Amino acid sequence: MAKVEDVKTSLISTRRIIFTPTQDLKDELANTSIQITCYDRNGDVVKRVTSADAGTVEDNDNENTNSESEQGQQGSQSEQGNQGQQGQQTASTYALTISRTGVGSATVTKDGNAVTSGTSLNEDDEVEISITPAEGQVPTATVNGSEIELTEDNGVYSGSFAMPGQASTLIINTGEGEDDDYDPNA
Repeated sequence: MAKVEDVKTSLISTRRIIFTPTQDLKDELANTSIQITCYDRNGDVVKRVTSADAGTVEDNDNENTNSESEQGQQGSQSEQGNQGQQGQQTASTYALTISRTGVGSATVTKDGNAVTSGTSLNEDDEVEISITPAEGQVPTATVNGSEIELTEDNGVYSGSFAMPGQASTLIINTGEGEDDDYDPNA
């Protein structure tokens, strides 16, 4: 911002609570495994996975510094004369609502981390989908009404999409159609 007159309420795009955790809290988080349990509509456990990652804890201070640095570099490359403003801007995030129907199971991830309904993502974030439909069923997935191309490998269907620059709805149907009707080359 070059002038105080340029400050407007429209510049406020998101609200966040940011705090710096103590080293004890970071250590506890790093040493805690994460477990995800999937249930079917009868309440029976379908799948259970436990984290096998290194337990690396993101550091908000470094994350903000890196993104500001990258944005500043983009500004200098464009030679628009607004490098300082580029370094101060933050990316807008958009909520992803996820709806699932059918008796199969599905996972939604970004960079290997689970994405749940209501998660805020940046525009163009790559979101991955993995679906294991009920036997004899062919799944479908759409984002904002556009079908996502799914590929099948040993009964597991996968696909991905880039997060649109708006709040979006992902609909996953884990049990639609018969295998005989499905042509992977269509």
